[in-house]
Amino acid sequence: MTTATGVPSHVDRGVPRRGRRAGRRRIGSHVFLVILAIYFIVPIWWLVVASTKDTSGLFSSPAFWFDGNLAFFDNIAELFTHQGGIYWRWLGNSFLYAFAGGIGATILAVLAGYGFAKYDFRGRNGLFTVILGSVMVPLTALVIPTFMLLSQYGIINTPWAVILPSLLSPFGVYLMRVYAQDAVPDEMLEAARIDGAGELRTFFQVALPLLRPAIVTVLLLSVVGTWNNFFLPLAVLTDPNLLPVTVGLNRWTALSNAGAGGEQVWNLITTGAFISVLPLILSFLFLQRYWQGGLSLGSIK
Repeated sequence: MTTATGVPSHVDRGVPRRGRRAGRRRIGSHVFLVILAIYFIVPIWWLVVASTKDTSGLFSSPAFWFDGNLAFFDNIAELFTHQGGIYWRWLGNSFLYAFAGGIGATILAVLAGYGFAKYDFRGRNGLFTVILGSVMVPLTALVIPTFMLLSQYGIINTPWAVILPSLLSPFGVYLMRVYAQDAVPDEMLEAARIDGAGELRTFFQVALPLLRPAIVTVLLLSVVGTWNNFFLPLAVLTDPNLLPVTVGLNRWTALSNAGAGGEQVWNLITTGAFISVLPLILSFLFLQRYWQGGLSLGSIK
C-alpha cells in the first residue's frame, strides 16, 4: 500500500518512530550528562561554601549553603599566621614539586615518545611493551621500593625525593608515541633532512610545533598528578617545611581529629583545600584552547 506520493505507507510510519526513539536517546544522554555534572560539581560547591565558614559554622549550618557569618577573609588572614604561616610554605612546595616534576616529565615523555614513533632501533617494541606495562602498576605499589632506593643515595627528606620519581611518566610516553605517529608525517621529516636540516633542527622546527596539543595534555596530566600526590611525599618527607599542601593539610586534619587534646582548625583546612585547587582549575581554563580541539589538531596544520 502506497501513499499519494508513491512512498510506501510503512515508511511514513517508520520515520516518526525513529525520530521519537532518537529524541528519547538524546533526552536520556542529556539527563545522564546532567547527573555527571552534578556529581562533579557538588564537592566543589561544598568546598566553596565551607571555606566561607568558621569552625562552629561548619557544624551548625547547612552543609551546602552559607551561614550568616562570612568568614572567608578571616580564614585567609588566619592562614597567614597559623603556625607561622606554614600553609603558604606548603603551597610553595607544591608549586615547586608540581612544576619541576611536571615539566621534567613532559620533556622526557616528548623525547621518548618521539624517539619510539620516528626512529627504528633494536628492541624498540620490547622496550615500549615494558613501558606500556608499567602504566598498569599502581603508583602506591612503587612508593616503598622508591623509598628504599632513594634512602641508599641519601636524598630522603629533600625536595629531590619528590621531584625525581615524578619525572617518570609512562602514560605520557605512550600518549606522545601514539600522537607523534600520526601528527608528524614521515614525509615532512624526510623533506627537512633532504633540505639539510639536522635531527635537532628537524625536531624543534618541524615536529615540535605539531606536537603542541599533546605536549600541553601531558604537561597538565603530569602537573596535576604531582600536585595531587599524597602517599609519596608522606613516605619520603618528615620536615614540616618541605611538605606539599596535600600532606600538610592531612597533618592539620589529624590534629583536629585528636578532639579535646588537639587544636580545631577545620576552617583552615577547608579554606586551604579550596585555595589549593584554584591553580589546577585556572591551569585547565587557560590551557584548554591548546587541547580542546582534540589531539588530531596538529596533524592537519
